[in-house]
Amino acid sequence: MDVVSEDAASRARDYEDKRRDYAQAGIPEYWIVDPAEPKILVLSLEGDRYHVAHEAGVEAHAASRVLPGFEVSVEAVIRPTRP
Repeated sequence: MDVVSEDAASRARDYEDKRRDYAQAGIPEYWIVDPAEPKILVLSLEGDRYHVAHEAGVEAHAASRVLPGFEVSVEAVIRPTRP
């Protein structure tokens, strides 16, 4: 699970570089927590690439496909900033 940083270089690293690196390492599932969106992407490794298995927004839960029964509330992980 990676939490995306705000700057453009970090966003590219988390969404592109790490995605490629983790796929090459054979990691079966990769979660991207993006506070700026706010959302959690659950990516599943299919062959040599990740595909979005689940995308959860603030009022939803993100669920693992690798660990049956494991899920988290997006709002509990990403607390939206309130003015």
